[in-house]
Amino acid sequence: MRQPPADRGADSTLEHWAGLAAIATGIGGVVYAVAFLGGVVLGANPSLGMLVASIALMLGGVLSLVVLVAVYRRVSAVSHGIALIGLALALMGAFGAVVHGGYDLANVLNPPAADVITDAGLPSPVDPRGLLTFGVSGLGLLVLAAEARRSGALSRRVSTLGVLLGIMLVVVYLGRLIVLVPTNLLVAVPAALTGVILAPVFYIWLGLELRGR
Repeated sequence: MRQPPADRGADSTLEHWAGLAAIATGIGGVVYAVAFLGGVVLGANPSLGMLVASIALMLGGVLSLVVLVAVYRRVSAVSHGIALIGLALALMGAFGAVVHGGYDLANVLNPPAADVITDAGLPSPVDPRGLLTFGVSGLGLLVLAAEARRSGALSRRVSTLGVLLGIMLVVVYLGRLIVLVPTNLLVAVPAALTGVILAPVFYIWLGLELRGR
């Protein structure tokens, strides 16, 4: 059944803004990766790195919500049920990123008198070892991108890159969960590859496609 003109116009507007949001998400991902890996993990400037990383994580989570809904609208036209599962997982991950970033930002702006959680080596109470930010987000993106690839809702190259990014996000989560030490190559290399290269390229490329370029 053909979409009513009003719905096509609404989709066009959504995809226009989602395209811009995707490009901004890609740029923000580079900022987050450089700030966190360079400033915090490698210790170049932990306080500034955490400040920038937490803000980038929050904004990235909010912006990705628009992008995910736009992708879902495309995929759901041919695969509503599976696409809805992917969207639900991806939205959970996006909200988790916003909360995680907000938690870190609150601690940076007003440092607690004693950081019992960090001192004891405990995982974050809002996003343990990146469960939502990486694990659940990766699963959601994997489902949406795989369905987009199968249905042709997105170009084959963009959707394939989305599948790869989803897998790598899950790998990053597992690395942080099992290895723990962020400077370990098994954690640092996948995180750097994902944050500096795969995620930015995917979101910027997706943004250009959504905007019809």
